[in-house]
Amino acid sequence: MAKALIIVDVQNDFCEGGTLAVEGGAAVAGAISEYLDANQQHFDHVVATQDWHIEPGSHFSDEPDMVDSWPPHCRARTKGAELHQDLDPEYIEAYFRKGQYTAAYSGFEGVLAPEDDVPSGDLKAGATVTEVLEEDAIGLDDWLQSHDVEEVVVVGLATDYCVKATALDAVQAGYATTVIAELTAGISDHLDEAFDDMESAGVEVERG
Repeated sequence: MAKALIIVDVQNDFCEGGTLAVEGGAAVAGAISEYLDANQQHFDHVVATQDWHIEPGSHFSDEPDMVDSWPPHCRARTKGAELHQDLDPEYIEAYFRKGQYTAAYSGFEGVLAPEDDVPSGDLKAGATVTEVLEEDAIGLDDWLQSHDVEEVVVVGLATDYCVKATALDAVQAGYATTVIAELTAGISDHLDEAFDDMESAGVEVERG
């Protein structure tokens, strides 16, 4: 039985200084790196997800309600979409991009990025981004299954949105799923509710 660590959306725009910053985001980036240095031997695979928006429609708004609509963030190939500098990518084996043309919270909505396309903020000002999803694009669930993964541990940002959605989808897909609370940071001041929802669905939450 293989085990995978899923690092959710530890990107510049979700950390301090970003357009949709989560308090404590940068600290989580560093803490995940330290955790991996100490525990990478316990994982067969490490993957990361990224919000990767091109034209996500009503997901972006100039007057966001911060529930279904949000300030523009994580635009594909911009600095905001890059992994935070405190997250060491050494052990990350694959990247899954989500939300290109719609809202996407769960990492299981992401598709595998090409190995030779390292996510970076190298797009020139004024240029447009076109990334058509191939019919045979590999999703996170397909990738995990092809690598015989049966157990996943989920960490990252934000606890009450993309981490929660990814963990719930992992359980739904049949994976033994754990969330390490101290390796997440959330938007709400009441994260216990998010953790309770995850536990009710069958996620094991390590609350520290």
